[in-house]
Amino acid sequence: MRVLLAFAFSPVVLAQETHPSAQTAPTADEKAFLAENDTAMTRMMNDMAAKPSGDIDRDFVAMMTPHHQGAIDMAVIELRYGKNEQLRRIAQEIIVDQMQEIAAMKLAIGEQVTASVPAPTQATPAIATHDHMNMSHDMKMLETK
Repeated sequence: MRVLLAFAFSPVVLAQETHPSAQTAPTADEKAFLAENDTAMTRMMNDMAAKPSGDIDRDFVAMMTPHHQGAIDMAVIELRYGKNEQLRRIAQEIIVDQMQEIAAMKLAIGEQVTASVPAPTQATPAIATHDHMNMSHDMKMLETK
Protein backbone atom coordinates (compact mmCIF):
# COMPACT_ATOMS: atom_id res chain seq x y z
CA MET A 1 0.00 0.00 0.00
CA ARG A 2 2.85 2.39 0.86
CA VAL A 3 4.45 1.71 -2.51
CA LEU A 4 1.21 2.56 -4.30
CA LEU A 5 0.84 5.78 -2.32
CA ALA A 6 4.43 6.70 -3.08
CA PHE A 7 3.83 6.29 -6.81
CA ALA A 8 0.54 8.15 -6.63
CA PHE A 9 1.87 11.17 -4.77
CA SER A 10 5.35 11.49 -6.24
CA PRO A 11 4.18 13.13 -9.55
CA VAL A 12 2.18 15.66 -7.56
CA VAL A 13 5.13 16.48 -5.32
CA LEU A 14 7.49 16.67 -8.28
CA ALA A 15 5.13 18.95 -10.17
CA GLN A 16 4.96 21.29 -7.20
CA GLU A 17 8.74 21.30 -6.83
CA THR A 18 9.44 22.04 -10.50
CA HIS A 19 7.00 24.98 -10.63
CA PRO A 20 7.93 27.41 -7.91
CA SER A 21 5.01 29.55 -6.86
CA ALA A 22 5.21 33.02 -8.34
CA GLN A 23 3.47 35.08 -5.68
CA THR A 24 4.46 38.43 -7.09
CA ALA A 25 2.16 41.42 -7.13
CA PRO A 26 0.07 41.63 -10.30
CA THR A 27 1.05 44.27 -12.83
CA ALA A 28 -1.32 47.03 -13.89
CA ASP A 29 -1.97 45.16 -17.16
CA GLU A 30 -2.71 41.94 -15.29
CA LYS A 31 -5.09 43.74 -12.92
CA ALA A 32 -6.90 45.31 -15.89
CA PHE A 33 -6.97 41.97 -17.72
CA LEU A 34 -8.44 40.19 -14.70
CA ALA A 35 -11.02 42.92 -14.06
CA GLU A 36 -12.16 43.00 -17.70
CA ASN A 37 -12.26 39.22 -17.88
CA ASP A 38 -14.32 39.07 -14.68
CA THR A 39 -16.76 41.62 -16.13
CA ALA A 40 -17.04 39.63 -19.37
CA MET A 41 -17.64 36.36 -17.50
CA THR A 42 -20.25 37.93 -15.21
CA ARG A 43 -22.10 39.48 -18.17
CA MET A 44 -22.01 36.15 -20.03
CA MET A 45 -23.36 34.19 -17.07
CA ASN A 46 -26.11 36.74 -16.40
CA ASP A 47 -27.14 36.88 -20.05
CA MET A 48 -27.20 33.08 -20.36
CA ALA A 49 -29.94 32.93 -17.73
CA ALA A 50 -32.60 33.53 -20.36
CA LYS A 51 -36.25 33.17 -19.43
CA PRO A 52 -37.78 30.16 -21.21
CA SER A 53 -39.98 31.16 -24.14
CA GLY A 54 -41.66 27.83 -24.80
CA ASP A 55 -39.63 27.41 -28.01
CA ILE A 56 -36.65 25.12 -27.38
CA ASP A 57 -34.75 26.32 -30.44
CA ARG A 58 -35.17 30.01 -29.54
CA ASP A 59 -34.21 29.27 -25.94
CA PHE A 60 -31.10 27.46 -27.15
CA VAL A 61 -30.07 30.46 -29.27
CA ALA A 62 -30.94 32.86 -26.44
CA MET A 63 -28.57 30.98 -24.10
CA MET A 64 -25.84 30.19 -26.62
CA THR A 65 -25.54 33.70 -28.05
CA PRO A 66 -24.23 35.21 -24.79
CA HIS A 67 -22.01 32.15 -24.33
CA HIS A 68 -20.42 32.78 -27.73
CA GLN A 69 -20.31 36.54 -27.10
CA GLY A 70 -18.47 35.81 -23.85
CA ALA A 71 -15.83 33.92 -25.85
CA ILE A 72 -15.55 36.91 -28.19
CA ASP A 73 -15.22 39.31 -25.28
CA MET A 74 -12.50 37.19 -23.66
CA ALA A 75 -10.65 36.89 -26.97
CA VAL A 76 -10.74 40.67 -27.37
CA ILE A 77 -9.26 41.01 -23.89
CA GLU A 78 -6.48 38.59 -24.88
CA LEU A 79 -5.76 40.72 -27.94
CA ARG A 80 -5.69 43.82 -25.77
CA TYR A 81 -3.28 42.49 -23.14
CA GLY A 82 -1.73 39.23 -24.36
CA LYS A 83 1.78 39.06 -25.74
CA ASN A 84 1.96 35.47 -27.03
CA GLU A 85 1.55 35.64 -30.81
CA GLN A 86 0.16 32.12 -31.08
CA LEU A 87 -2.53 32.88 -28.51
CA ARG A 88 -3.30 36.21 -30.18
CA ARG A 89 -3.89 34.39 -33.50
CA ILE A 90 -6.13 31.88 -31.74
CA ALA A 91 -8.04 34.77 -30.14
CA GLN A 92 -8.56 36.30 -33.59
CA GLU A 93 -9.89 32.98 -34.89
CA ILE A 94 -12.21 32.69 -31.89
CA ILE A 95 -13.68 36.12 -32.67
CA VAL A 96 -14.37 35.24 -36.29
CA ASP A 97 -15.66 31.73 -35.56
CA GLN A 98 -17.94 32.77 -32.73
CA MET A 99 -19.39 35.69 -34.70
CA GLN A 100 -20.16 33.29 -37.56
CA GLU A 101 -21.80 30.80 -35.21
CA ILE A 102 -23.97 33.50 -33.62
CA ALA A 103 -25.08 34.61 -37.08
CA ALA A 104 -25.80 31.02 -38.17
CA MET A 105 -27.89 30.32 -35.06
CA LYS A 106 -29.91 33.51 -35.51
CA LEU A 107 -30.50 32.75 -39.18
CA ALA A 108 -31.61 29.21 -38.27
CA ILE A 109 -34.48 30.60 -36.19
CA GLY A 110 -35.35 33.31 -38.69
CA GLU A 111 -33.83 36.28 -36.86
CA GLN A 112 -32.25 39.16 -38.73
CA VAL A 113 -28.48 39.23 -38.66
CA THR A 114 -26.95 42.67 -38.54
CA ALA A 115 -23.71 43.50 -40.29
CA SER A 116 -20.83 42.72 -37.97
CA VAL A 117 -17.92 44.98 -37.22
CA PRO A 118 -14.48 44.06 -35.93
CA ALA A 119 -14.15 43.78 -32.19
CA PRO A 120 -12.35 46.66 -30.51
CA THR A 121 -9.01 45.98 -28.84
CA GLN A 122 -8.60 49.26 -27.02
CA ALA A 123 -9.91 49.76 -23.49
CA THR A 124 -11.94 52.78 -24.60
CA PRO A 125 -12.60 52.36 -28.31
CA ALA A 126 -13.21 55.46 -30.37
CA ILE A 127 -16.72 55.80 -31.70
CA ALA A 128 -16.57 55.20 -35.40
CA THR A 129 -18.77 53.91 -38.14
CA HIS A 130 -17.56 50.84 -39.95
CA ASP A 131 -18.37 50.04 -43.52
CA HIS A 132 -17.45 46.97 -45.48
CA MET A 133 -14.25 48.52 -46.82
CA ASN A 134 -12.94 49.42 -43.36
CA MET A 135 -13.63 46.02 -41.85
CA SER A 136 -10.71 44.27 -43.51
CA HIS A 137 -8.41 47.17 -42.60
CA ASP A 138 -9.55 46.99 -38.96
CA MET A 139 -8.98 43.23 -38.82
CA LYS A 140 -5.44 43.77 -40.13
CA MET A 141 -4.93 46.27 -37.34
CA LEU A 142 -5.93 43.55 -34.84
CA GLU A 143 -3.30 41.25 -36.32
CA THR A 144 -0.53 43.81 -35.90
CA LYS A 145 -1.27 44.63 -32.27
